[in-house]
Amino acid sequence: MKLSGILLIFVCCWSGTSRAANVNIATLTCVKYQNEVIAAPNPAPGSDPINTMMWLFGYSVAKSGAHVMYGDALASFGFALDAECKDNPAESLLEALSAVKPNTKNPMDLTELECQTFAARHLDLVKSDLESANTIMMWLYGFAVAKAGGHLFDADAVGTFESALMGDCQKNPGRSLFDELTGVKWGKSKSP
Repeated sequence: MKLSGILLIFVCCWSGTSRAANVNIATLTCVKYQNEVIAAPNPAPGSDPINTMMWLFGYSVAKSGAHVMYGDALASFGFALDAECKDNPAESLLEALSAVKPNTKNPMDLTELECQTFAARHLDLVKSDLESANTIMMWLYGFAVAKAGGHLFDADAVGTFESALMGDCQKNPGRSLFDELTGVKWGKSKSP
């Protein structure tokens, strides 16, 4: 392959990486969400449908007023959201999220989990299963955005959020994870 061909491929790939994975869910209809976010023809680098769904799941739980994480509910939540959006393509994504009710088996009450306990478990999980640790953090990130009244899904900001949350847990080890999630400050992606 010629050098110019290699450079062209590099430029095309590099130009795709500059796109931020920012999505204002307050402006999405179900059809737009399904076509441009979940099944985007040119997904943003680093985008992950499972982590996107986890963020939406955390967001939905927080918006419902619940303060629990349902360990066995991601698949059923994803299928229910997909069905809701297929049945109602013009519905707003926020309305669809409100309509979907998660499977409530195996709840973990965030008000009863101390921040220091969560932080220790999270660090252990980072060492043994980074992908799962990131997926759980994405749920917490969605939950925190909803509690803050935001609508912006910025996948690139999960690292900043994680650092802020872990720092807050270190400063306030005895506070509940719920209290930390409702007060954590992580930057501009918090607001709508």
